[in-house]
Amino acid sequence: MKSSKSLSDTLEGLRKRYPSETEFHQAVAAVLTSIWPFVERHPKYREAGIIERLLEPERAILFRVAWKDRHGAVQVNRGYRVQMNSAIGPYKGGLRFHPTVTLGTLKFLAFEQVLKNALTTLPLGGAKGGADFDPKGKTDDEVMAFCQAFMNELYRHLGHDIDVPGGDIGVGTREIGYLFGQYKRLTMQFGGSFTGKGLYWGGSRIREEATGYGLIYFVEEMLRTRGHSISGKIVAISGSGNVAQHAAERAISAGAKVITLSDSDGFIHDPDGVDEEKLAFVKELKNVRRGRIREYARKFKCAYHPGKRPWGVKCNVALPCATQNELDVRDAMELLRNGVMCVAEGANMPCTREAVAAFTRKKILFGPGKAANAGGVSVSGLEMTQNSMRFQWTRDEVDRRLREIIRAIHSQCVRFGEQKGFTDYVVGANVAGFRKVAEAMLEQGVV
Repeated sequence: MKSSKSLSDTLEGLRKRYPSETEFHQAVAAVLTSIWPFVERHPKYREAGIIERLLEPERAILFRVAWKDRHGAVQVNRGYRVQMNSAIGPYKGGLRFHPTVTLGTLKFLAFEQVLKNALTTLPLGGAKGGADFDPKGKTDDEVMAFCQAFMNELYRHLGHDIDVPGGDIGVGTREIGYLFGQYKRLTMQFGGSFTGKGLYWGGSRIREEATGYGLIYFVEEMLRTRGHSISGKIVAISGSGNVAQHAAERAISAGAKVITLSDSDGFIHDPDGVDEEKLAFVKELKNVRRGRIREYARKFKCAYHPGKRPWGVKCNVALPCATQNELDVRDAMELLRNGVMCVAEGANMPCTREAVAAFTRKKILFGPGKAANAGGVSVSGLEMTQNSMRFQWTRDEVDRRLREIIRAIHSQCVRFGEQKGFTDYVVGANVAGFRKVAEAMLEQGVV
């Protein structure tokens, strides 16, 4: 790809080169649009082809995963690892097991991961991987068989100074355990080559809670810039998985009232607020029984809205924590009409570009995912540090360090996103992350 002369040329060239990777196009367009004025003020980046090099993975691995199910039938899935950029550290990013996983999806996630990891202040490159395998409905033995077959290929490309995967959708402590066990068998090494490990074999405290907790810490930092706190605020959350649960937990403990949770079937609206007892029910429902959120409405006698998303409910703070593109411009306009003052992304790219533009025009507080949901990878980086030290910090120590990292991320966003008394957190996060990676790439030469 030749160095482009304009933003439109760059985006058009990307679309022609990878015509089917729409999510990758969306992520790249959002980032480049926000950083382009900065790039034009610093021609050295364009002269060195930094943009073009950032858009191409350093390595993309596609492989067959063959395994046997409970009936002895052979199943075949596709496995992937997109190693996007290692300019500031070893590749770091989760593995996703879900039927919708494609190379384009993982490229978008890996691209975002590069900038997110750069913001954490930790020496981490960016990657993402996974497979079109669905662990739902599978026995433990089937999941183990798949994970072992998956690792039989991927182990060649991993290592604590090379590439350190973690969990993501469909990959929790169980899957990480099976993956790590097979990696250890094949390499005869017990090292920090995975994060999200069990607490008794190298894992970190607060890793499970980190993304949700970090999201609330970032929201608190944003609100503080306008003289507010989250205490007393009405909070709407989408999703009911790990991020949503722990965001709700931390928000409740900080004095906020959480009134919605959702899953792919619909959402519940509890005007009385989700308290600790109700949240414990959600955790048991989702993490143990794998039930549907409508059961919450039946048990606690509140409204359930099938097939809908929670963005029509009046709230002060909205936290999309479910999946990409779940909040569109119509949802954004409804939130704005209802007086929302802060939106922060708990999921990866849950707001469409048009929705983000609507929030920015109204100058409300908007925290993009690469900044607002960076708590998970931050504690993964802290897990790597603990592994290298052969030491394990206390819960309070990890939480303190997580807060410090989130504070540093927020400060970078403000530094690079300040615009005449208004902080554009999208610009701030993208420019701060890009600048760090780009400078490292310049200093390391054309590689």
